[in-house]
This record gives sequence, structure tokens and C-alpha cells, in this order.
Amino acid sequence: MKIKITGKELKITDAINDYVEKKLDRIDKYFEEAEADVTLKTEKNEQIAEIYVTANGKKYRAVTEDKDMYASIDKDIDILEGQIRKSKTKKEKMMKDASLKTMEISFDNKNEIENEIIKTSYYEIKPMVPEDAVLKLQEKPSHNFLTFINVETGKVNVVHKLKDGKNYGLIEPEA
Repeated sequence: MKIKITGKELKITDAINDYVEKKLDRIDKYFEEAEADVTLKTEKNEQIAEIYVTANGKKYRAVTEDKDMYASIDKDIDILEGQIRKSKTKKEKMMKDASLKTMEISFDNKNEIENEIIKTSYYEIKPMVPEDAVLKLQEKPSHNFLTFINVETGKVNVVHKLKDGKNYGLIEPEA
């Protein structure tokens, strides 16, 4: 990483220079080629650190002020790292979505999957009485069943809609 450190109304000591370089290593790990422009200045009682990072055609910027220059630099690095991670995650998600959209899936009767779990759904299981479970299921017309912990027995039960569309069934374990 190419680093340019500038001090305005502040002398850049070797200690500050080394500290900035050490902290920018956290940013450098995200890119092969990157440039950082660091400006450190003092205004009244505040120490201001301003860091611009340019990499892969994108620019990232963080400006913070603190009573301590080192703390200000730390805050900037945290902000930049968050921006970079967010950008990379967004880019990866876009790439993944694009590849899924272009992928074509053809199903033949020969290659059809049978007797395999191909989908897993997760449900929140709350303790309640079966009557409350029926009311909760009625609130969600698109759902056909509701898993819950029966308060009376302490066991997992399932309430489901029957085929007549008017009534409900209750599944309870025996043991």
C-alpha cells in the first residue's frame, strides 16, 4: 500500500508515522493495490485524522476528531474497514445473484430427486395452549400448520388445517 501522510499545524513524528502504517495494514489486507492519503491536523483542542483510501477504482473516506490523535486514527480505521467490508459484501451478493439468474436448471424425469430432504424451514416454537395455537394459525392464512410447545403437557405439538378447510387437527407425541 502506498501511504502519504501529511501534517497540518502538526509535526509527524516517527511514532505517529509507524502507528498509521501499522493500522493501515488492516485495510491493506482487503486489496492488492491501494493508496492511502492521511492528513493529520490540530484544531483548538481536537486532533483530527482524515484518511482517504483509493483501491480498485473506489474511494473510501473517514474523518474523525478526538482529544487523542491515536484514538482518532483508530476510529478512522474502524470506519474504513466497515465501509470496505460493506462494499465487498454488496459486490459479492450482486455477483451471486447475477450468476443465479443466468443459471438454467433443466429437470428430466430421470434426474428427479426422490426421498431426499431438499428444503429446511425454521419455525419459532412458543409455549401456548392448543386453542391459542389455532388462533395464531388463523392469523396466517397461507400457513397450513403451526408447531408449538403445549403448556399443559410441556411437549411439542402441531396444529394443522384439515382438508375440509374449516377444522383443525392436533398432533401430540405419545411418550
